[in-house]
Amino acid sequence: MKTEHKPLAAYRRISLICLFLLLAAFVLLLLVGISLPIVHPVYIMRVYATPTGPATSLDTELRFGVWGVCAYSQLNPPSVLHDTGLCYGPRLGYQNVIPSIILSEIGLSQALLDAALKGLLAVLIIHIIAAGFSLAALFTSLFLASRSMTILSLVLTVITAILSSVVFAVDAVVAEVAKSKIPALTSGDLTVGVGNAVWMVLGALIASWLGVILLSARACFCCGVRRRFYEFERDKY
Repeated sequence: MKTEHKPLAAYRRISLICLFLLLAAFVLLLLVGISLPIVHPVYIMRVYATPTGPATSLDTELRFGVWGVCAYSQLNPPSVLHDTGLCYGPRLGYQNVIPSIILSEIGLSQALLDAALKGLLAVLIIHIIAAGFSLAALFTSLFLASRSMTILSLVLTVITAILSSVVFAVDAVVAEVAKSKIPALTSGDLTVGVGNAVWMVLGALIASWLGVILLSARACFCCGVRRRFYEFERDKY
């Protein structure tokens, strides 16, 4: 077997760092991609009403994930270990997912919900696609002894970073627009909170771009990465 076909045959430090970064990006993007109602603790945003008076079974909070929505009441709050919220999904998109009775209980109309989530459906599936590219880049980053594999890994990582940037921008913008519009349209009765999925995507974004920098250094032999190191490693075999 040729040296360039062996994993970690050269540039082991760069490979291992890229492996860690891309693995982190993959895990974060995957968790967001299979978020609520599949993975309950991970959600994009939540819309909730501040309870007044005694606790009731009426739903006062909605949490939105990539594949659906979950509703919670004061008597059935969300929990990391034991989440028994009333969920709708998994399915892509939110149209006709939430019954009108739930919307009326929380004080949110279907038209208002559609306006708040406009444009989100078009990028939901990108979460999974970005995770797929990060996994492919993770595998190719093990073979940096080969220049062609280095270029392929760099291209895949750049695509992952770009998709992560798009996903983060859209998730953040949708959450912020909803955060500013919904309270005004509901006379301040509802509040919108940004979910942890947005910050997880930000972490994947940072990890991906760091991977791009390292792989670019290997591809162009810059930033302290020297060609003679590769020749030394090659001569050992």
